[in-house]
Amino acid sequence: MTEYTVEFIGTGEAITVSDKETILSRCIEEGIAQEYSCRVGMCLACSAKIESGEVTQPAARGLTDEEAESYALTCMARPQSDLELDRGKYPPSIETDAAAGDAAADD
Repeated sequence: MTEYTVEFIGTGEAITVSDKETILSRCIEEGIAQEYSCRVGMCLACSAKIESGEVTQPAARGLTDEEAESYALTCMARPQSDLELDRGKYPPSIETDAAAGDAAADD
């Protein structure tokens, strides 16, 4: 088991996460207020932009392959290196879906 440091940009928070656990599970254990909902990689509530480092998240079905290179779903993501994450940043697909929903509501 290897442990990595996960730093959250703009918060001053950092945690140590093993490559065998998810970032979200460690956040919960450490009392870090990480947003989440479904915990199965679908809702995207726990998204964070990967500013540096790498994760593995094969079960993150809510992300396209391209998005999975730049965004972590903390409920599924396991670190593969030290990380810097920007929480509350959502992939383009969720922003597009939200805008489409807003446009439909305006009709």
